[in-house]
Amino acid sequence: MGIDFLPDKPIYQQLIDRLTGDIIRGTLKPGEKLLSVREYAIEAGVNANTMQRVYKELEQMEITETKRGQGSFVTEDEVKIAELRNDMKEQLVTSFIQSVEALGFTTSEIVQHIQERGGEND
Repeated sequence: MGIDFLPDKPIYQQLIDRLTGDIIRGTLKPGEKLLSVREYAIEAGVNANTMQRVYKELEQMEITETKRGQGSFVTEDEVKIAELRNDMKEQLVTSFIQSVEALGFTTSEIVQHIQERGGEND
């Protein structure tokens, strides 16, 4: 199957982003068991070593936890998941603002446009 990866960002980072996105969206629930490293590597079309690095990074970020002999699980720490969600939102907004400012738009123009769109997606 495989995933289409962007050429300008490390694959392991794209996989971390994908898994954290699944956690933020609720596709992966707190306490849910992740696929094994080997299974996810096959599904993603990457080397098992790459997937092992992803799981290690997620565990260091305290987003997942490994239970010996059972596998890796999404953290049940709701505060940690809320922090992850907030951090991701902050990164996306900062990147967006930097991009539009680089094109010459002012923050007030962007805010006005967002307000005009208002309830389109609510």
